[in-house]
Amino acid sequence: MIPRYSRPDMVKIWEPENRFRIWFEIEAHATDALAQRGVVPASAAQALWKWWETNPAIDVAAIDAIEAVTKHDVIAFLTWVAEQVGEEARFMHQGMTSSDVLDTCLAVQLTQATDLLLADMDALLAAIKTRAMEHKFTPTIGRSHGIHAEPVTFGMKLAQAYAEFARGRERLVAARAEIATCAISGAVGTFANIDPEVEAHVAAKLGLAVEPVSTQVIPRDRHAMYFATLGVIASSIERLATEVRHLQRTEVLEAEEYFSPGQKGSSAMPHKRNPVLTENLTGLARMVRGYVTPALENVALWHERDISHSSVERYIGPDATITLDFALGRLTGVVDKLLIYPERMQKNLDRMGGLVHSQRVLLALTQAGISREDSYRIVQRNAMKVWESDGAESLMELLKVDPEVTAKMTASEIEDRFNLDYHFKHIDTIFDRVFG
Repeated sequence: MIPRYSRPDMVKIWEPENRFRIWFEIEAHATDALAQRGVVPASAAQALWKWWETNPAIDVAAIDAIEAVTKHDVIAFLTWVAEQVGEEARFMHQGMTSSDVLDTCLAVQLTQATDLLLADMDALLAAIKTRAMEHKFTPTIGRSHGIHAEPVTFGMKLAQAYAEFARGRERLVAARAEIATCAISGAVGTFANIDPEVEAHVAAKLGLAVEPVSTQVIPRDRHAMYFATLGVIASSIERLATEVRHLQRTEVLEAEEYFSPGQKGSSAMPHKRNPVLTENLTGLARMVRGYVTPALENVALWHERDISHSSVERYIGPDATITLDFALGRLTGVVDKLLIYPERMQKNLDRMGGLVHSQRVLLALTQAGISREDSYRIVQRNAMKVWESDGAESLMELLKVDPEVTAKMTASEIEDRFNLDYHFKHIDTIFDRVFG
């Protein structure tokens, strides 16, 4: 975790104090359930909760000091709690194994983190929708292979981003449900020394589902899918960030990041206004995706469990969620304050002498009775003249004096094929599909 790319609410989820508080609740709820079944005295559970009601400070340093001796974090925690609670604490952890605590805690932390990420996505979706509606019919050029293709609207570009992030949100909701499982099943998942009802009780108290079948750990395919979902969302962030970066290029300049008063773009060149936020988002997206492969490799553990996944998750759990949280917040700010230049978009649309309308002429010639191959040849012949003139020539004017074209189309019919609004006749339909 790097403070530069962190926000406090997400960081708190991964701080030791929060982790130990979750551990205690798991242990205390399990002790409650054990007491209800007569396995441990009711006074044991009461003693735990009575101490907890004092809102005790979690002495992380003391727990760490115990772990330095025991070389076992859960034992260190249990030892520290016993020192605070007294004799009754000996009934904690009856029939449980460390992974019952660790895995269930990780599930709680990931659900807490996901709730923040979902709120982040809601804010981003709202910002994108606002700007999409604002520029629903703002004409701009659509590009394929980086080359002018046909007209679109800037609002449609943003509608595409909205739909993509909406899908990402749906995937994240599903990933949250899949990761929110509890395992209190003992050393190898057989419940040999603890009743399955204890697991059900703890799960209900923590807002989790029971893991249908576990080993010593919750199956890691759940976690792999979760982090893969974060990786896909990160890729969506990069896609929109990359769009902004390209649009901010000097020779394009159809949109750019907000440049605040006093901001500097370069230590050497005072004129620079660089897309630093979206470049940063591109890098952060790479980091989030980088955590996906380790999560996939954690699936294949030995037999009922080995510990090779543990160190990985201590990294990727906090880092992936903290980084994505920051990135979503930053992208929301970029979209909200994005400077958009409709006049420049129109200038770029007109830049290449009407080439963006070539397909309409092609289709008109085929409708007029010329084969598709000949129609393509006729339009391309004129289009290449415009291309080679760097837009100085006009495709429409060249077509008007081409005898093969004028034999099938009148000047008025040719001009009609250069109507910009024609391309936007279904924008309302697209927006209805995306935004409802």
